[in-house]
Amino acid sequence: MKSLNPDFASLGTTIFTTMSALAAEHGAINLGQGFPDEDGPLDIRDVAARALIEGPNQYPPMMGLPALRQAVADHDQRFYGLTYDARDEILVTSGATEALAACLMALLAPGDEVVLFEPLYDSYLPIIRQCGAVPRIVRLETPGWGIPDGAFTTAFSPATKLVLLNTPMNPTGKLFAGEELAVIARLATAHDAYVLCDEVYEHLVFDGAAHQPIATLPEMRARTLRIGSAGKTFSLTGWKVGYVSGPRDLITTVAKVHQFLTFTTPPGLQAAVVYALDKDDAYYTRLATSLQAKRDRLAEGLRRVGFKVLPVEGTYFLTVLTDGVGQSFATDVEYARWLTVEVGVATVPCSAFYAGPNPPQNMIRFCFCKKDEVLDAAIDRLASRLLR
Repeated sequence: MKSLNPDFASLGTTIFTTMSALAAEHGAINLGQGFPDEDGPLDIRDVAARALIEGPNQYPPMMGLPALRQAVADHDQRFYGLTYDARDEILVTSGATEALAACLMALLAPGDEVVLFEPLYDSYLPIIRQCGAVPRIVRLETPGWGIPDGAFTTAFSPATKLVLLNTPMNPTGKLFAGEELAVIARLATAHDAYVLCDEVYEHLVFDGAAHQPIATLPEMRARTLRIGSAGKTFSLTGWKVGYVSGPRDLITTVAKVHQFLTFTTPPGLQAAVVYALDKDDAYYTRLATSLQAKRDRLAEGLRRVGFKVLPVEGTYFLTVLTDGVGQSFATDVEYARWLTVEVGVATVPCSAFYAGPNPPQNMIRFCFCKKDEVLDAAIDRLASRLLR
């Protein structure tokens, strides 16, 4: 038999699937997979249900319902002062991962180089490599997740086509802001590179901070695509409704890719997201406040057990250092397996988010977008075994 596509055939079972299966097998509390354990607002779900019954349920426009494209454009203006034409500068996709694939395929050609930060979301590299492009990875430094001096500058070359920026960042919880954003913008402009921004956690930002899209910086709107996610903003991750905002010359080509990936997205869900995006400021404030409280609840419990909790400015996730807590293992995968099987709490080993050589072996990621009683039960299990 002839070989299959090497970029995908060589991939193993994802660590998320592996750890969730292990959690189920051993009855562990699963703080590994990144989705809430409660559905989003009932009024949004009611709108979707009515739209499904009342129809239409046939193909909506390939670019997305006009009402949803306008709602996304209004959202970007409302929160960031960004002006996009809903007719041809907004694209609705079947989730943010499809948006990423469509954008990368639209922007990249074989031999192009992509600068991106590590640790990184696991879908980025397979898609980049399938495009024939070359990743240039910049590893963030712990414990503060800073960009190392000089490393970012040297990642650029005459072949640099794109910077892929995830902010707020999965898995670190880092929020790129201030001078860091300015440096990224200056280098992208100097090398005539595009910037693709995975901003799905844009409203999950804590401690009074505010997410700032790099597209708001001078000269950056023309070279930036930004991706949002209704699933993350409204705690409805299974809906898979994403959207891309950007200049029409870029969106036009991204849409040509999208038409041959999923073509469109369920119209009833799109209609409900139109309604959802119009929610008042109080909704967005409550969302961030609620998740910040969950972050603090879990972080305090983990510190009490002995873990060092790294900074978390947004998202669903926090990372801890495992040094000196419980048994010692050569790898974080072994540690995470032991924690699942013997202690009864499932996490994700952070080496799964690294592609460069010698990834750290002393970090695991917890997901805190769970019910308080689930977080408390996990902390109790950890304390009963690790504080003996």
